[in-house]
Amino acid sequence: MSETKQSAEDLAILERLNLDYVEADQASDATRFSELLAEDFVVQTPGVTRNRAEFLEYIAKPRPFKDLAVHDVKVRILSDVALIHGRSTYTLLANGAEQEALYTDAYQKREGTWVCVSACAIAPGT
Repeated sequence: MSETKQSAEDLAILERLNLDYVEADQASDATRFSELLAEDFVVQTPGVTRNRAEFLEYIAKPRPFKDLAVHDVKVRILSDVALIHGRSTYTLLANGAEQEALYTDAYQKREGTWVCVSACAIAPGT
């Protein structure tokens, strides 16, 4: 398989995984996240670092926002590692305030499958 074809296939897979990640976040879908995340996954949000188990417990709780959407997504494939940079917007349920966050997720291709190994979000109130 040519590198260009492989890159195009990997790009499409990673773009879909990014959307799955966002959809699972909005839906509090810990089951889907358990399929997306590497065993050694770590996530950082302002003031908090969580491992995989802690994140799955956190994500299973009802989300305090609605209308989560992503914008300006850029996928960078660096051999067997990929970085996904993006901006998200959402509305807080508590007060209806519209918020914006920046994020970077790191994926690694392990045994032929892309898994999320790290995530970092810069967001108010998370």
